[in-house]
Amino acid sequence: MNHGALSIIIPAYNEEQGLDRALGRLMPIARERGWEVIVIDDGSTDGTGNVTTRHGARLVSHPENKGYGASLKTGIRNASHELVLMMDSDGQHDASQIEMLLAHADRYDMVVGARKKMVGMRAPGKKLLSLVANYLSDVKIPDLNSGFRVFKKSTIRSFLHFCPNGFSFTTTITLAYLREGYSVKYIPIDVEKRIGRASTVAFLQDGYKAFLLIIRVIVLFNPLKVFMPASLVLFVAGAVFSIYGIIAFGRMPNSGVLTILSSIILFFMGILADQISAIRRERRFD
Repeated sequence: MNHGALSIIIPAYNEEQGLDRALGRLMPIARERGWEVIVIDDGSTDGTGNVTTRHGARLVSHPENKGYGASLKTGIRNASHELVLMMDSDGQHDASQIEMLLAHADRYDMVVGARKKMVGMRAPGKKLLSLVANYLSDVKIPDLNSGFRVFKKSTIRSFLHFCPNGFSFTTTITLAYLREGYSVKYIPIDVEKRIGRASTVAFLQDGYKAFLLIIRVIVLFNPLKVFMPASLVLFVAGAVFSIYGIIAFGRMPNSGVLTILSSIILFFMGILADQISAIRRERRFD
């Protein structure tokens, strides 16, 4: 694949300072390589658009703030090339590391820059989400929501319709690629401290949304991974209630019967969801 035919998309919302540093490093390299650079101004009220035009990048603007994921969708749809790289606008990503990802773009469907170290208040929450995602996807994911990754436009298009408009876009495509059997490569990268405004990601609120999103994506692609453990837990609990009731009172308690019936219903719901998921994938690839 011709790595000169590369579209770089940068979602930005009130990132005047960080974007100035990011484009200052990126644009000289992009001009030399012939890369397309698109900044998606997500309804910013500062000088984000002016910084973009001053550095000579292509500007695509939203009339109002739609979210990180919505900006990435806009960037992907506006990208001129098959190979697309996304990076953050807060100055954390070093443009000199782009070549590290491109070196593997021919062999893999997605190459992700995995941060060597994540610090701050949200690091423990991200670690917990990663552990849940690792279990549900059966894959060890070094960095679940890195915003520095390269992928093929033709492969990601089929996932855009269920990707969220918020910050969990990267989490969704990571799990979607892995569950659909696409090849994903992780490359360790160094990141710098963000500059400019504070991050808009709320630890508890957005972390909870990300957790629900992980469950939703896995139910879409591998429902039994969620339904079977829940069914098994209910069955064991029902059996314990029933045995205790027979020993203590000489009869099976209603709670035991209801819990066991609930486990059986949940089991068959999982089977049905799995079949629906398989049919949906078959139709998408027909």
